[in-house]
Amino acid sequence: MLCRDGEGQFHRKKGTTIRLEHIFTVYIEVGKPIEIGDVGYGHRRVIPILGGSFEGPLMRGKVLPGGADYQLIRRDGVAELLAHYVIETDDGVPIYVVNKGYRHGSKEIIDKIFRGEDVPRDSYYFKTTPIFEVKSGRYDFLNKMVFVGEGIRKPTEVEITFYQAG
Repeated sequence: MLCRDGEGQFHRKKGTTIRLEHIFTVYIEVGKPIEIGDVGYGHRRVIPILGGSFEGPLMRGKVLPGGADYQLIRRDGVAELLAHYVIETDDGVPIYVVNKGYRHGSKEIIDKIFRGEDVPRDSYYFKTTPIFEVKSGRYDFLNKMVFVGEGIRKPTEVEITFYQAG
């Protein structure tokens, strides 16, 4: 927990920590990017989501086709990510996912990603903050918690591991 001292500076309160619990990892098959082009404040591209799967200690299932990642590549090289898609658990429950985040790295690494080349996971930053929407029932804890994701961009797939912050 962050606390402010008498001078207005923030410090971590002793004895508090945020724990991260692995919820699931999603493997998203992506299509060829649709290049919208320069939109005045960056380069817009849309990456279709073709399908995929997910699995973890609490749930598993598939990624439904039809979603997309609406990326804005800013002039400073940072990719603003905004993905909308639906996953479905093995027991038939659809879950709507909105996943916002950032991806950036050296020009050399980002150019390799754009060319569809495989790059080491620790050579760039790829973090997200997903929001899940699901009907009441077994998975409705997803509606009530904060989650973070850590991603890896592969040539035809995006892999994101989601953690619950507690």
